[in-house]
Parts: sequence; C-alpha cells; structure tokens
Amino acid sequence: MQAYRQGYCEDGSQQQMYGSSSAALAHGRHSSSMQHQQHQSLQHQQHQSLQHQQKHQVMQHQSSSMQRQSSMQHQQQAMVHSSSSMKIQKGSQFSSGQGMTVFGQDPFCEIMPSAFPPGTDPKVIECYNRMDRDGNGVIDDMELQSVLSNCNHSFGTKTVHLLMYEFTHSNRRIIGPKEFVPLLKCLQTWRAMFQRFDRDRNGSIDSSELGQALSSLGYRVPPIIVNLLVSKFSKSAKCTLRYDSFIECCLTVKGLSETFHAKADCGKAVFGYEEFLLNVLPFVIA
Repeated sequence: MQAYRQGYCEDGSQQQMYGSSSAALAHGRHSSSMQHQQHQSLQHQQHQSLQHQQKHQVMQHQSSSMQRQSSMQHQQQAMVHSSSSMKIQKGSQFSSGQGMTVFGQDPFCEIMPSAFPPGTDPKVIECYNRMDRDGNGVIDDMELQSVLSNCNHSFGTKTVHLLMYEFTHSNRRIIGPKEFVPLLKCLQTWRAMFQRFDRDRNGSIDSSELGQALSSLGYRVPPIIVNLLVSKFSKSAKCTLRYDSFIECCLTVKGLSETFHAKADCGKAVFGYEEFLLNVLPFVIA
C-alpha cells in the first residue's frame, strides 16, 4: 500500500507526500533478484571453470599415456632391431669381414686391384704373387685353386667358385689380395672346426656332427635340413662329408643365411623374383 502524509511548503501551502514503502519493497525485491542472478552466474562460471580444468586434466592424462605407449613401442622396436642385428652378427662370426651382398648389385661387377692387409704373413704374399704371373694384382679361379693347394687346401672347381663368390660378391671369378687373406683365415678356422668334430679321425663327419659344427658356427639348422645338406654334398655312399665337401656345405649355408638375414625382419624376409634368383643361383650353379 502507498503511504500518504500531508506536509506544508515554505509558502504555507499543503503538499502531499507519498511514502514509497511499496516501491522500496519492489526495489528491494529487484535488487535481491539481481543478486541471485549474479550468484547463479558466478556459480555457473565456477562450474564451467571446474569442468574445463577436469577436461584439461583428462587430456593431459591421455596425452601422457599415449607418450608412454609410444615410448614403449619405440623401445620394443629397438629391441627387435637389436636382436635382429645380433643374429646377423652371430651368423657371420667367421665371415670375411666384408659387408653382406648389396641387393641389386651387379653380380658381374669388376674386382678392383687391392693391397694385402697390414700384418699379412710374408709367405702368403710370396705364394700369392707367384700365382699372379701377369702382375695385375688379381688371380683367377684356376690360380686360386693352385694357391689353396699349396696352402694344404685341396678343393674342386665348384668349391673354389663358391669361395670366390662368397668373398667378392661377384661372378667374375677373380680375386685380389684384400679378399684372399680373409678367405684363407676363414678356411683355417673351418679346418680346425672340421677336425674338432671328426672325433673318430676318419677324415669325414656324419649328419649329427655336421649339425653340431654348423651350430658352433652360429647357424641353427634343423635336423631335416642337415640331412638334406649331407645327401646333397656327400661324395660317398655312406652319406658323410669329407673336408672339401664340408667346406662347400658351409659356404652354401653361410651365403644363404646372410642373404636371408640381410632382409629379415622378425624372422621373415620378402624377396622379389629377380632378387631371389640373383642371390640363390650363384650357390646352385657354382
């Protein structure tokens, strides 16, 4: 209700004055409503801020989890790579010290003239130079066969060709001093290996002894494959390998294993048709 009171002006006239209790009440209600709205707005802003913080924390947690997963995957890949590298090194511990076959390399690439590695036995140099009659720094397959024979390694032509291919990665069938010295050292190691597993000293080894010899060289060949190798390289009815056949067998296993491991990823390798033939045929048609 609107209050009414009567008063007097300075000139003595009466003046009606209306109290504003209702207006004041309305104003108070309006002010209270605005404060309530402001309070609700503040609460809404605080709620939104809290949601934003929670969302940001969730995103940070997810990002951290993804980073940890990525780091773990990288470590696993590094371990696989390391394991694969160790397998290659293990299978090549008696190799020539050269790099493996470069895929796509010309199999008839030239063999460049080279020098003997430092510290080479002078007798080896003298024997090699004696066979290099034209003095061009390289010798052919027949000359290599003669050199090896003088060094107490008597091999057939096929074994000589396998040796030349394995240590030059070329089918030119010539070899230089740089390749000849590690070839000779490798043969000395394999001879000692053959003699160690020829326990009855009869000059030959059977399939069981061959499997043990290959395993000691770092090649885990299944027994069924070992039996196939013996039947392939044996030159006697007893299915045993003499020293020259043993070397031929080891060269084949070594070369094919290195070809596989150079392309392998987690125990599997993919070859194109031409690439496969270029890397397998030299061991078949030597």
